[in-house]
Amino acid sequence: MARRPGAAPTTTPGPTRSVAIHRAAAEGFSRNATDYERSRPGYPPAAVAHLVTALGLGPGITVVDVAAGTGKLTRLLTPSGARVIAVEPVGEMRDLLARTTEGVEVVEATVEHMPLGDASADAATVAQAFHWFDGPAALSELSRVLRPAGGLAVVYNQRDRDLPWLAEVNALVEAHRHGVPQQWDGAWREAFETTTLFTPLEETTFDNPQELGTDEFIIRLRSMSYVGALPPAEQQQLFTRVADVLASHPDTAGRPRLVIPQCTVVSICRRR
Repeated sequence: MARRPGAAPTTTPGPTRSVAIHRAAAEGFSRNATDYERSRPGYPPAAVAHLVTALGLGPGITVVDVAAGTGKLTRLLTPSGARVIAVEPVGEMRDLLARTTEGVEVVEATVEHMPLGDASADAATVAQAFHWFDGPAALSELSRVLRPAGGLAVVYNQRDRDLPWLAEVNALVEAHRHGVPQQWDGAWREAFETTTLFTPLEETTFDNPQELGTDEFIIRLRSMSYVGALPPAEQQQLFTRVADVLASHPDTAGRPRLVIPQCTVVSICRRR
């Protein structure tokens, strides 16, 4: 059974640090954890199989899924037979993960301060989240928790941002971003490019298109941190403008289903 939120982890705490969660993440994800679970894409079997093989997951192996969210990747790791520890700081996401994901230990923490012992894990995964981290601090803490040569996988679903109708929607949505971190600008890579703690990232890409109804697409937008954190009136105004694009753009008008071209990128490195 999943460990209930608030239960003490079975491992030894690391050094104490105080790390705040970004306001947009704390507010947006806490308000819309159910939307996140319902509308965000999962990960294709080939990508998961690659990750499991590359990290050597299996019985007797401990893997830490950092910033696990609602468990969209976490629950795909358990069939490997590995011991899975899910680390998640947002209570509502952690609660949903604990209710829906069997065989996982759930820990309340940020990546920069994990209550896990030195060299206590064989592998770690981070899905859809590294852009939220203090990169150097995160890599330092992951290096502490991982055993020598332990693998780290960073996983991102990446939409085709050049698709014309989606580019119009993105422009409307991103007008509300106001500097909130995003994965698509690649800034999260800087920590890996300068660290001496891990080997360089090796990337493998897998097709992962997502098909959504128009209402589901709006829910997916609401699951975005800074959209979910908007005041209700501003949020509704945004959704009305998005609906107008979907109703008028020649690639989407009159279509009840939307196909979002997308790929899953699995980037793997190892602790030196």
